Amino acid sequence: MSELLANTELLRKILVGFVREEVRKVGISKVVLGLSGGIDSALVAFIAAEALDPENVHAICMPYRTSNPESEKHARLVAEACGIRFSVVPITTMVDAYFEKFPDADNMRRGNKMARERMTILFDHSALLRALVLGTSNKTELLLGYGTLYGDMASALNPIGDIYKSQVWQLSAAMGVPREVIEKQPSADLWAGQTDEEELGFSYRQVDKLLFRMVDKRLTRQELAAEGFDGEFVESIHAKIQNSHFKRRLPVIAKVSNRTIDRDFRYARDWGK
Repeated sequence: MSELLANTELLRKILVGFVREEVRKVGISKVVLGLSGGIDSALVAFIAAEALDPENVHAICMPYRTSNPESEKHARLVAEACGIRFSVVPITTMVDAYFEKFPDADNMRRGNKMARERMTILFDHSALLRALVLGTSNKTELLLGYGTLYGDMASALNPIGDIYKSQVWQLSAAMGVPREVIEKQPSADLWAGQTDEEELGFSYRQVDKLLFRMVDKRLTRQELAAEGFDGEFVESIHAKIQNSHFKRRLPVIAKVSNRTIDRDFRYARDWGK
């Protein structure tokens, strides 16, 4: 998978510069992020600490009662390793209060509620600290729709949304993310024993190889078949990308005027400055 080998020195420079520029040009010096104990949020924490200085980065760990205690342990380890501010805000009370009314809710509903509860906490701290919320979804997750709309997919800035999970591992190693975090099984930790790859049904490295060719190189189905990809796997991944496209867009607005927001009224984030 040599095409996914990242130039980590250049990538680090680009992503650190991106966070520094995008945060400061809106007149803010601080960021806040959810630190789960997983590799994606760990990498974002390291990037932010280098971009803005550690004292300007506030990480929040938000465990639920069924969360693996190791997650908070690893979150603390990451915060200590890069010197950022760290706090713990449990979400059990608020989540359980809601599901008392819906005791038959399945794991998906409960997981989505937890993800959105965590994001409301981050945006509240954004107002408290006058800080921007950093996203921690990587390109693999975004393409597959493997995330919760207005939950973990919500943010003001996302420094790792254009790098695949395979590249997240590479850059994390280069930036000094603790090895315990790099080597652990990827998991959203939404319920006991949950792992990303078991839930998805394939490994990140396996799907990254396909996604790079399908999305970045725009290979046709025939070309993908010629490279040895199973047809059913290609079709299932294509369907995931297509069916989750709504998650990667702003809400669709009915057009009734000459200049409809996000269709005709489209400017860069910092236009006019």
